[in-house]
Amino acid sequence: MIETYIKELVTYGLNKGLVDPADEIYVTNRLLELFDIQEYNEPAEIPSRPLVDILNDMLDYAYQHKLMEDDTITNRDLFDTKIMGMLTPAPSVVRKIFADKYAVSPKEATNYYYAFSKATNYIREDRIAKDEKWVTETEYGPIDITINLSKPEKDPRDIAKAGKAKKSGYPACLLCRENEGYAGHFSHPARQNHRIIPITLDGQAYYLQYSPYVYYNEHCIIFNANHTPMKIDHAAFVKLLNFVRLFPHYTAGSNADLPIVGGSILSHDHFQGGGYTFAMAKAPYESNFTLPGYEDLTAGIVKWPMSVIRLQGSDPARIADAADHILTAWRNYTDEAAYIYAYTDDTPHNTITPIARMHGDLFELDLVLRNNITTEECPMGLYHPHSQYHHIKKENIGLIEVMGLAVLPARLKGEMSELEDAILNHKDIRANEAIEKHADWVDEWIGNYDITPENIHGIIQNEIGKVFSKVLECSGVYKNTTEGREAFMRFVNTL
Repeated sequence: MIETYIKELVTYGLNKGLVDPADEIYVTNRLLELFDIQEYNEPAEIPSRPLVDILNDMLDYAYQHKLMEDDTITNRDLFDTKIMGMLTPAPSVVRKIFADKYAVSPKEATNYYYAFSKATNYIREDRIAKDEKWVTETEYGPIDITINLSKPEKDPRDIAKAGKAKKSGYPACLLCRENEGYAGHFSHPARQNHRIIPITLDGQAYYLQYSPYVYYNEHCIIFNANHTPMKIDHAAFVKLLNFVRLFPHYTAGSNADLPIVGGSILSHDHFQGGGYTFAMAKAPYESNFTLPGYEDLTAGIVKWPMSVIRLQGSDPARIADAADHILTAWRNYTDEAAYIYAYTDDTPHNTITPIARMHGDLFELDLVLRNNITTEECPMGLYHPHSQYHHIKKENIGLIEVMGLAVLPARLKGEMSELEDAILNHKDIRANEAIEKHADWVDEWIGNYDITPENIHGIIQNEIGKVFSKVLECSGVYKNTTEGREAFMRFVNTL
């Protein structure tokens, strides 16, 4: 049957444009070598199946014939990526096609590259399809909620092997350009099917790629050619605005550059973007103000659970200068009455999460004020999800959440299922160790609904969405209260 699988896969590659007809025999022979096949009788007929089914059969064959050690998720991922790497064109080929399509339009180029990244199985569509997604209406507008099921759980055997494996400094991190074509190992994913696109931002070399987990449509990563730490500064604002000039149909933003309020990879300068209109982008100005020296720009506070200043204008250089002016002021701003401290001893606390986009013909830059101070009552961060919401979300609030898309932990999928069963069958939630942490929360809202088997799932989804809205409010340095708005304006009036 392996001959049939190989023919199926090569045909798939031809149909998706991964394999040029001139390379068909070459790719077939590489696959025969991988599977240690000496003879090959090309099948006359083959079925037409999804890629994941072809690969799963190939992986089963590899395990049965001792070409793959343990039948674990990590081993299977390493091996199927090696398979797909044999179908994936060289970087030079992909970059040439991208450049040719970009000359027609930026959108045509990204359409090609996104379809290519899915066709190579770098973006594993079968796993992403498992993510649970919905929209919750809030006072700030519709907010997107996802339970992330794309990342597979590690097998204990793989964890043990990764722990024993010799540590390598190559590639330096998961974002480095050296990942392109890298074989990977137990503690580093394989990337033989990974191709990156060079771009220039503010005269510096960067690369464009898509996230393999695609939390939203065309979720892309823009990373520095060099392994250098993230920093929010004037140059970051210029680069973000540069990017949306190059790709006006995309948004682009950066995680903050401090722990707690920052992203998971602060060691490598990068931005995230994509072809999705986030809830925050739809949020209107709540109030406008004049920024002295930048009267040509529109400036104001955005109606959003977090503390956001929005700048709009036709000149991106002016916006970058204004943003840097605001950042410099915020870095050094202390307001004890609002419990905002720029420093404790020599430790800085204030930074910004910036997001750039085009708004018609205007450039738009949102500056989300962040502060990572901790207190005895809030050791994980005062402007961080508070403990009463940790049963839903206790992880850092990064760029994606800031923009209005919750990325919730996979554990919630099973917990919500158990919770639905407990509620419908009048079981004691506090007696179930897996869901007892949700009991107080359920008590708050269960009396508001006439619950049935048909509506219970939607009700729980809606209440989770409300919690996420509260989580964003926790993360805002200025609360949406009269006192909070007065404190926000105290800062604005210093600009």
